[in-house]
Amino acid sequence: MNPEREVGAALRSEVHEFIDKVGSADIVVGIPSYNNARTIGHVVRAVQAGLAKYFPECKGVLVNSDGGSTDGTPQIVRETREKGASRLFLPHRSGGYFSIATPYHGLPGKGSAFRAIFEIARKLNARACAVVDSDLRSITPEWLELLLKPVIHGEADYVAPLYLRHKYDGTITNSIVYPLTRALYGKRIRQPIGGDFGFSGTAVGLFLSEDVWETDVARYGIDIWMTTTALANKLKMAQAYLGSKIHDPKDPSADLSDMLYQVVGSTFSLMERYEGYWKSVTASSPVPLYGFMYEVGVEPVAVDAERMIKRFSDGVKSLGEVWELFLPQLLLDALSRLAREHKGSFHLPAEMWVDIIYYYAAAWHSNVINREHLLKSLTPLYIGRTASWVLETVESDPAGVENKIERLCMLYEEKKQFLIEQWERGTNGSTPH
Repeated sequence: MNPEREVGAALRSEVHEFIDKVGSADIVVGIPSYNNARTIGHVVRAVQAGLAKYFPECKGVLVNSDGGSTDGTPQIVRETREKGASRLFLPHRSGGYFSIATPYHGLPGKGSAFRAIFEIARKLNARACAVVDSDLRSITPEWLELLLKPVIHGEADYVAPLYLRHKYDGTITNSIVYPLTRALYGKRIRQPIGGDFGFSGTAVGLFLSEDVWETDVARYGIDIWMTTTALANKLKMAQAYLGSKIHDPKDPSADLSDMLYQVVGSTFSLMERYEGYWKSVTASSPVPLYGFMYEVGVEPVAVDAERMIKRFSDGVKSLGEVWELFLPQLLLDALSRLAREHKGSFHLPAEMWVDIIYYYAAAWHSNVINREHLLKSLTPLYIGRTASWVLETVESDPAGVENKIERLCMLYEEKKQFLIEQWERGTNGSTPH
């Protein structure tokens, strides 16, 4: 399949009519949704207010790309748009304002929703595009300014979000995705899977040219895929400080193993795609930050370190035969000793954790075992590292937490040559021992 030839394939006939009517646009803001009737009205109002206040001269288009909601989400988007236009005097904007709510085609998932948004942005020849989550309760009109102005002014092709989060929130990002992405690609994008982004027309064109839209990227992994694709193609990167991100809580019954498989698996797959690039990166550098850094309240995250330690210990007892396929004996012995520790003395060191992630990356690359089984076996180790993190930071303030994350990132960078050695052993068909 030629992805260039497929541009527009995910759009419905009424969308083509809408595009013909609008003609062109300066800004496209996309809101992917699925049964978000309770929150999407607030998100639409914030987008409208942001466009009216910060981009009055620009022709703006709001696109709700819906995954087949049954709770009236698209209808709420239409009603909110009509009410908001009169309240915000949007008809008097010199640029003009349009909106459309439409189901997307393709595999169910956020990536397919993004594809439809990107295709509309491209067909409208938009200068800038942004996407924001539909379940946001903390979005303000200023988010639009921060995500879009660096693009409008030609200062960035890709704007990632920066949120203030509770020290026990986002631990997959803090312990794996951020430090690994930073070590691999050399840019300090603090929240590479944040969910709310800004893009230039160049970035939109790049994403649509990639032949991934009928793969798992379309179901999950779209955020890390976009960030990594932008980094590896050397687009101009930036971050926007958006304060706190408060949104609907995730399903507590969701399987953590599935989440790790999706997020970490996507990251490892991208390592294979861009192996020729990341192996040559030797250090990391900051990226421009837009927005005033201010303190905000964050939602507390309840944790039970003792329960997490038990899950880690149970995993050590049950997964030894899997781990011995790709983890060295010294590390296995250390994990066995740690499994006998109690809460007061439990500590999974950062150095050990980085080694574990790098061994897993090499095992993924060399296909030691089924990849889904491989990454699901990471779950108790991740839980053990998270328990150790909770105990280590119990007295830490936000600045102290960031300092510890920074030290972890430096370990990922310092051990990168170790990763390359393990990775190349896997390439040669041997185990990473």
